[in-house]
Amino acid sequence: MRPHLHLFPDALRLGRGLARATGYAASPLRLHAFPDGESGLRVHHPAGADAVLVRTLHEPNDKLVEVLLAADALRRAGAPRVTLIAPYLPYMRQDCVFRSGEPNSQRVVGALLGAAFDRVLTIEAHLHRVRRLSEVVSGARAQSLSAAPAIAQWVAARRRGAIVVGPDAESAAWIRAVARRAAVPWIVGEKQRRGDRRVSLRLPALPPGVWHALLVDDIASSGATLAAAARALYRAGIRSVDAVVVHALIESGGAARLRRAGIRRLLSCDTIPHPSNAISIVALLAQTLRRRR
Repeated sequence: MRPHLHLFPDALRLGRGLARATGYAASPLRLHAFPDGESGLRVHHPAGADAVLVRTLHEPNDKLVEVLLAADALRRAGAPRVTLIAPYLPYMRQDCVFRSGEPNSQRVVGALLGAAFDRVLTIEAHLHRVRRLSEVVSGARAQSLSAAPAIAQWVAARRRGAIVVGPDAESAAWIRAVARRAAVPWIVGEKQRRGDRRVSLRLPALPPGVWHALLVDDIASSGATLAAAARALYRAGIRSVDAVVVHALIESGGAARLRRAGIRRLLSCDTIPHPSNAISIVALLAQTLRRRR
């Protein structure tokens, strides 16, 4: 029996795309709020079928509770295995205790998801001090998929005079993968963060023959990093700059910050619904989901 997709109301577009790509049946999950602010939900699940829960987890606090409730409901409905597809996975950035008195948020959320699900799939989890998502989501088969192939396909169609630029050394391997697939040159900058919205960035020398820069990063929230990189690129002689991100977590004022820095367009993968969505990750998720073992 094929798995059955269960779609939260805010994941209908993504979930229906996955249903078309996999041939799996899909149904919306009924979600409601009680007067005291607690969440309630109901699932209708075919007995004996594996369950796949689809929801991206930006603005995560209520959503995390709701996906945990949904996992319990699906098991009680008879699902032998329950998978979570969360294209954006939150709380991955705080992966150690930076100052006394802080939590390790990554480990807390990873343990909750590992206890609730048999499998967790996401796109470009923000991992630095650990190499694999399976080290964080203990107890489940967890995988962070690379968006590099999808982004490289988009870049390859616009490669004339282009260079792919990463904001810092941490992004080097990922930027190299995008650039090599797209057959364009690449560089990475040296970033210094001076606060949540204050960033400075230095770039190496640009190769000859490039005039258009494609800034590529995994997350955009304040827009400070991309803006600093764009200003550095214009100082180096680049004539136009676009930005491509996986997860568009653009805060209020972030889009204006990018425009002031001279970024013509912000484009993103559809891991989070946003007006900048231009690159689909449905095929990547569907291909991985069909590999059930």
